[in-house]
Amino acid sequence: MKSTPLSLIAGVVALSAVTGFAALTAPGDEGPAEAKAASRLPVERSSLLCPAPSTSDLAETTYTSFTPAGKGGGEAGAAELKPAEALQADEEAAADKEKDGKDDGDKEKAADGKPVVSLKELGRPATADTSDSGAPALVGTATGKFAPGWTAQQTTTAAAGGARGLLGVSCTAPDTDFWFPGASTGKSRQDYVHLTNPDDTAAVADIELYGAEGPLESDSGEGITVPAKSSVPLLISTLTSEAAENVTVHVTTRTGRVGAVVSAAEDEVGSDWLAASEDPAGTQVLPGIPADATSVRLVAFAPGEDDADVKVQLLGKNGAFSPAGNDTLHIKSQMTASVDLKNVTRGEPGSLRLSPVDGSNTPVVAALRVVRGTGAKQEIAFIPATGPVGERASVADNRAKGSVLSLTAPGGTAEVKVTASAGSGGGEATVKTYTVKGGTTLQVTPGTPAGLKGGYALTVETVSGGPVHASRTLTLTEGGVDMFTVQTMPDDGGMVEVPATEQDLSVLDD
Repeated sequence: MKSTPLSLIAGVVALSAVTGFAALTAPGDEGPAEAKAASRLPVERSSLLCPAPSTSDLAETTYTSFTPAGKGGGEAGAAELKPAEALQADEEAAADKEKDGKDDGDKEKAADGKPVVSLKELGRPATADTSDSGAPALVGTATGKFAPGWTAQQTTTAAAGGARGLLGVSCTAPDTDFWFPGASTGKSRQDYVHLTNPDDTAAVADIELYGAEGPLESDSGEGITVPAKSSVPLLISTLTSEAAENVTVHVTTRTGRVGAVVSAAEDEVGSDWLAASEDPAGTQVLPGIPADATSVRLVAFAPGEDDADVKVQLLGKNGAFSPAGNDTLHIKSQMTASVDLKNVTRGEPGSLRLSPVDGSNTPVVAALRVVRGTGAKQEIAFIPATGPVGERASVADNRAKGSVLSLTAPGGTAEVKVTASAGSGGGEATVKTYTVKGGTTLQVTPGTPAGLKGGYALTVETVSGGPVHASRTLTLTEGGVDMFTVQTMPDDGGMVEVPATEQDLSVLDD
C-alpha cells in the first residue's frame, strides 16, 4: 500500500473573542523550536449583530457593511448579514437534507439563502435599504480577508410619529456582559433592550436595573431565554414597577452569548439607540458632544463595592476645563448618578473625560444623553464612554453631507490618519492627516471621496502619540428638524496578539 506522509501542524493557537479568532501555524519540518515572541496577526472570522429596526410604518432603514483595505486575513472570504430566522431555517433545512436525503421545501422557501447585505470588495462599502416595519434582526459573519476591521452600520430615519428621529447604531459583536447607563423607566421614555443570539443553542440572560437609590426590584429580569438564531426585545419599564428617570441596565448571560443594545424613545424629544458603555474603568472618555447641544446629561454608575469620586472635565477646542459647579461627581456604589450639564459646550465642540479624584481608581461606566434643538424641533442622541481608536477604527454609512468627525486626545498630542473610503456606488478614497493637541477635541468635516456616489466609510488610524478617542455624528434634516445620531469608534480589533509556538508532528499513514 502506498505510504503518504501527512504533516499535522501542532501548537496552533486560536483566539476566540468578541470579534473573531486568529490562528497561528508553524512550518514544522525542522523539529521542535524555541518559543518565539508573540505575533500580531489579522483575525480570520468576525461576528456582528444588528437589532431589529423601528417598527414604524414611516421608517426607512439603511444597512451598510464595510471592511477597510489592508491587513487582510487571507485571499478568500465573505462578509454577509442575514436575517436571524433565515439562518435558523437554512440550518434546519440542511440538517433535514443530511438526515433524510431530501430537501424540505417549506424551510427553503422560508429562507432563500440570500443575505441582506453582502460585501464584495475591501475598502468600498455595500448597502441595502428596507422600509419593512417587520424587518428582523440580522446576524453577520465575515471570514478571510473581510474579517479584520469589519464593521456594519444600521441607520433608520423615522420622519414622524412617537419614534421620530435618526436612529443609528454600529452593529455589535456578541458578548456576555454589557452596561447601559442612560436608560430610563420613566413615563416619558419607552426603552427596549434588544438581545440577539447568533449561536445554534439558546442563550440565557439576566437583566439588572439600578436607579438613583440602588437596585430596582425586578421579578422578570432573570433567566430570560433568547432562542438560537433569534432576537428578543424587552420593554425595560415592564421589568420593574419602579419608575426612574435615569437607570443603568446591566445585561449578563448565564449560558451562551448575545448582542445587546437599547432603543430609547422620548416623548416630544426624539429617539435613538443607546450602545453599551466601555467596560468599567477608573477613567472614561465620551467623545463628540455637538457644539450646538442645548442639553447634556451625564449618567454614571459604579458597579463595584466602593463609591467613586470622579473629576469631570470638558476637553474643548483649546483645552480642558471643568464645568462650573460640576467639577466633580460622587457616584455611590450600586447607585446611578446623574448631572445636568446643560449647554456645556457653549458653541464649541467638546468631549467629556471622567478621571479619578485623589488617586482613587474605582471603576465606573458612563454615557451622555444629548439634545439638540428646542421645542418641537428637539432631537436626542446618546454618547457612551468608549475606548481609544488604537491601531484602527471605522464607521460606515456616511453621506455626502452631514458627517462630522470628533477626535479627542485626553493625554498627549497625537497624529491620526483619516481615510474616507470609496463610495458604495463609485468614487475614489481620500486620505488626510490631523494633529490633535493633548487635552483638546478637534472636530473636522471629512473630505468626501472624489466622484462620490452613494455612501462611504471613515477609518481613523493612529500615526503617533495618543491615545485618541473618536466619534462620528451624522445629521439629516427632515421636516425642519436636524435629526442626528452619534457613533463612537473604538479599536476594531482586527489584529490580535498571538503567542508563537512551533512544533511538528509527522504521521505516516500505512
